[in-house]
Amino acid sequence: MALFNYNGINIFYEIKGKADSNKVVAFFNGVMASTSSWYKYVDLFERLGYKIVLHDFKGQLKSDKTEGPYTFDEHVQEAKALFEYLNISSVQLVGTSYGGEVAMKFAITQPEMIESITIIDSVSELDEIILKFVNGWIELCDFQDGEKFFRLILPTIYGPTYLAQNKEAFEKRALAMKAIDYSYFVGQKYLYQTFINDVVMTHQLHKIKCPALIICGEDDILKPVKFSKIIANNIKQSELVIVPDCGHVAIYEKFEELLTLITGFIIKNTKNK
Repeated sequence: MALFNYNGINIFYEIKGKADSNKVVAFFNGVMASTSSWYKYVDLFERLGYKIVLHDFKGQLKSDKTEGPYTFDEHVQEAKALFEYLNISSVQLVGTSYGGEVAMKFAITQPEMIESITIIDSVSELDEIILKFVNGWIELCDFQDGEKFFRLILPTIYGPTYLAQNKEAFEKRALAMKAIDYSYFVGQKYLYQTFINDVVMTHQLHKIKCPALIICGEDDILKPVKFSKIIANNIKQSELVIVPDCGHVAIYEKFEELLTLITGFIIKNTKNK
C-alpha cells in the first residue's frame, strides 16, 4: 500500500502478485468502492504469475479529494502516470461501473498501452433514469449520513435475489456506515458530477481497437443491459455476456462466474512476453 503523487494529488495504490512480471492486470473501482472491492479476484491472478495494480481514483476513499468535478481524461492521465511510475508499458484493464467508463476512456485515448479491456455494468451515454438516480445520490450526500445513504442506495445497485440472501450482512454494513468520515461524501459528489458531465462517449467507442469483454447483470436497473449492448455494438472486437439473476454489482453478486469470465478472457489476450 502506498501513495503516488501526481501534480500534487496523492493517489492511493496497491501492487500485488509478481512484482517483476510483464503480465499486468489493473482493476478500476466502481464509484462508491475502494481497492478492497477486488481482493477476491487477486489470488488467482497471483497464482498465474501476473502483476496486479489497484488504485483509488481521486475523490475515492483513500486518495485525495481535491475540488471537483473532474474529467475522465484526468483519471486516465493519473492512471497512466501511475503505470509509467511502476514501469508498466502495457496492461489489461478490468473496470466496473465508473471504473469501466474510465477504462473505456483509457482505451480510446491511450490505445498503445492497452492489451484488452473488460467492462462490467458500465455505460457510454445517459438516459433520464440514470440521471434521476445519480442526482438523488448527490442530494443524499448533503446529509452526510452514512447509514441513510447506504440504506437508500441499496435497492438501486443490488439484484433482488442477492438482497434477499444477504439481509444480515447489509444490515451490518448500514450500521458500520454511521462511522464514515464526511470527506467520503465530498469526494462522492465530485465523482457523481464527473459522471454526469463526462460519461457520454458512444461516438468515440470505434476508436477502441483492443479486444473487449462486456459484462452486465441481467437485473441491473441502474445501468441496464441496453447500455452494454450499445457498448458492444460500437467496439469491433467485443464479446457480450449477460449474467442472469444479477444486479448492478456483478463483481460481488456473481463472483465465481465473473472470475471465470475475466480470467479466461485475460489469459486468452495475454501476449507472449
